[in-house]
Amino acid sequence: MKTDNRPWYWIPVLNFASGLPYAIIISVSVIMYKNLGINNEDIGIYTSLLYLPWVIKPLWSPFIDLYSTKRKWFLSMQLLISLAFLIVGLTIPLSNFFVISLAVFWVAAFASASNDVASDGFYMLALEKDQQSFFLGIRSTFYRLSMLTGNGLMVFIAGYLEQEYGDKQKAWSYTMVVVGLIMTVITIYNYFSTPKIEAKIVETTTESVANKNFAAVFATFFQKKQIGLVLAFILLFRLGESQLLKMLTPFLIDPVTAGGMGLTTQDVGVIYGTFGVIALTVGGILGGIVISRDGLGKWMLPMILAMHLPIIGFILLSHFHPGSVLYVYATVIAEQFGYGFGFAAFMMYLIYVADGESKTSHYSIATGFMALGMMLPGMISGYIQEYLGYGNFFIWVFLATIPGLILSRFLIFPADFGKKSEQE
Repeated sequence: MKTDNRPWYWIPVLNFASGLPYAIIISVSVIMYKNLGINNEDIGIYTSLLYLPWVIKPLWSPFIDLYSTKRKWFLSMQLLISLAFLIVGLTIPLSNFFVISLAVFWVAAFASASNDVASDGFYMLALEKDQQSFFLGIRSTFYRLSMLTGNGLMVFIAGYLEQEYGDKQKAWSYTMVVVGLIMTVITIYNYFSTPKIEAKIVETTTESVANKNFAAVFATFFQKKQIGLVLAFILLFRLGESQLLKMLTPFLIDPVTAGGMGLTTQDVGVIYGTFGVIALTVGGILGGIVISRDGLGKWMLPMILAMHLPIIGFILLSHFHPGSVLYVYATVIAEQFGYGFGFAAFMMYLIYVADGESKTSHYSIATGFMALGMMLPGMISGYIQEYLGYGNFFIWVFLATIPGLILSRFLIFPADFGKKSEQE
């Protein structure tokens, strides 16, 4: 049994270590380069390319599955990420900092994507199925808290240092060094807190691993039952959400004359940074609890509906533009709670899809397809919104959730998957 691995001690910090580098590399780098005088065209092209490692991570995930332990992998990658951020901080004062920092960010991006693969694999190895379902909400919550730390606290620190020193280069240099030091502390903590679970199971898997190879790991994923339907579901499940996430903030900030709600950036920050975070956290934790109690089969449809139905609120906002901000609060709270609650079912299903001998690689392949399903629709969402206008755009987004909902009804999986066993 693996129930004595004290998951509360390491799951929160391990998932925080996945989200923070992602936030800094993908989002905070844009703000940093803008403040340091890089033009929008270069920022758009080069920072967008930094997302690529997370999309193509399945290409090297078999190496993580075949060689060494997941624990050694994620500790090594977290150490590399720590060093990368420290180096970025040291290179900012240089005249050619843009090229050098981008190169280092690329290294950090590949290390961060590899860290995600190893961390996901370790999670599935270290916990029983019922524990995996229970802690899904905890994982999601701390991942999102790390994103808020990167996009909120780190940017706030940089802004404060800019005012303090009157020197943007020095401010961002110090900020990146702080991020590197935070990651170093997290790496040290994870070294002491994560259990050495793989040492106990390596003897039983050595022979099977020796008989596997890179191509075989990929081949076995595409030999899974219902694989065509499974891939279609993974790609289409977030078709509506991928477009909603890109256009939601512009909708809330754009003036009413342009079809938006006319809120200030501060309003949006308060709505999402307080009530939204609380709703998301409660929804995510509750989602993990109910799957752990009853199994995925009972909750798959209700959780999908909880995730998608709140879009109706944005349809109403975009058509009626109510004067009171309370309607916006109510809609965002419902949307964030539904997202936290419903996404737990989707992630639990991906764990089921990946289950088997090469679960680390297979989970990485599944999440790679998920990232592709988010990236491609998101890229064209702005064009669709501009063509349709906000009112019709949200109707389109709601309709885009229907294919994934229909496909989910044809998926075959054990109804009690993720349910806590009676004897525990």
